[in-house]
Amino acid sequence: MRIIGPIIVIVLAALPFAACQKGDGLSYGAGARAAQAEGQSPEAAAEISDLDLPVDTLFARACGHGVKTFECAECRYEVGVVKAPPGLFADGLFRETKVASRRVEQALTLTGEVGFDERRVRHMSVPADCIIRRVHAVLGDRVAAGQAILEIESVAVGEAEEDYLAARALLTLARRNHDRVAELQREGIASEREFFEARQELEAADIRVGAALGKLMRLGMSGEDAAALTPDVARGFVTLRASASGTVLSLRAVPGKAAGPDESLAVIGDNSTVWVSADLYERDLRRVARSCASGTVPAAFETSAYPGETFSGTVDFIGPVMDEVSHTVKLRIKAPNPGGRLLAGMFVTVRIFLPGDEETAAVPETAVLTDEGRSFVFVRHHDDYYVRRPVETGRTWPDWTEIVAGLAGGETIVADGSFLMKSDVLRSKMGAGCAD
Repeated sequence: MRIIGPIIVIVLAALPFAACQKGDGLSYGAGARAAQAEGQSPEAAAEISDLDLPVDTLFARACGHGVKTFECAECRYEVGVVKAPPGLFADGLFRETKVASRRVEQALTLTGEVGFDERRVRHMSVPADCIIRRVHAVLGDRVAAGQAILEIESVAVGEAEEDYLAARALLTLARRNHDRVAELQREGIASEREFFEARQELEAADIRVGAALGKLMRLGMSGEDAAALTPDVARGFVTLRASASGTVLSLRAVPGKAAGPDESLAVIGDNSTVWVSADLYERDLRRVARSCASGTVPAAFETSAYPGETFSGTVDFIGPVMDEVSHTVKLRIKAPNPGGRLLAGMFVTVRIFLPGDEETAAVPETAVLTDEGRSFVFVRHHDDYYVRRPVETGRTWPDWTEIVAGLAGGETIVADGSFLMKSDVLRSKMGAGCAD
């Protein structure tokens, strides 16, 4: 994996920060000098942003090094310009795109709740009323399939152990009797009828052992643990083990707690993806179903846990049953969950995006940056030079942002990696500058 940070620091930001300063110690940029020429004070001039000046003005400026400011490696950031060679785009650090119109998707707002992707998790519950004696894992542990999680004590387990041990003892006696009668038959002492009766008793005893073992295993005991049972160690305890490898995502078990079979005591699995369950009203069912049938339906959702942040997903299932009271259908959205930040049980506001007829100018959301409350994008000017330009944004969709003003359409902008360019331009906030 390539380390992007150091590369961009070397290519864009590892330039001399030394400022050419006047005797009063204040730093000046091209905007400051222009304002001074108009009779403004240095302090007022320093407030002028490159976002407030025309592109032609920015590219006409000259710095104190005797060259055009945009061509000066030390000063070009003062006019909001970054130089990015083609190699950076070929290596994937940056990606360009054209500003163009795209069809506006109509947003349908729903309420929903985050839950586990049930295909990726396993719920652990006790098979009978019991007391939890030991807990072998803690929340967040990585566990392997077959690893001990809980140890419980149950009357039902104790009774099942007794039945199993009794059945196993009867099987031992039946086997011995069968072997004895078989030997007597070979010697002509026992009759064939006696041999068949002994064999029938052996088969019945074997069936009873199998049934008793099955009951123990349904109560959570492994075949190995059952085989190790003896009258001296049988005590109604059973160790419950993980049925699959994963992370302990939920744990409601503590030693001494009474638990029943209707209670989920642990959830083990993978929460790198989650399901968001939303309520879809009957009036919207038809157009959502048609959109799902014709292609992927994107979705976005927000939660109060992360104000101002939007998560993305896609609709992957519409429930087959309508609630008789609310007249809603469960709509399921599958969403990635990097870092496990989305927690099961979170309430969310969901927007699903359906095809519409309106078109508007839009750019990838990664292209739009902000500085002190102002939005801007990096536009290619000529050759390897990119200049930041202010834009006014409107509506947002998954991965797209509407541009209301600032771009005419057809411009080439930086879609991916623009934040690296922003870091280079904002060196001006460190106090670097160039004077006459």
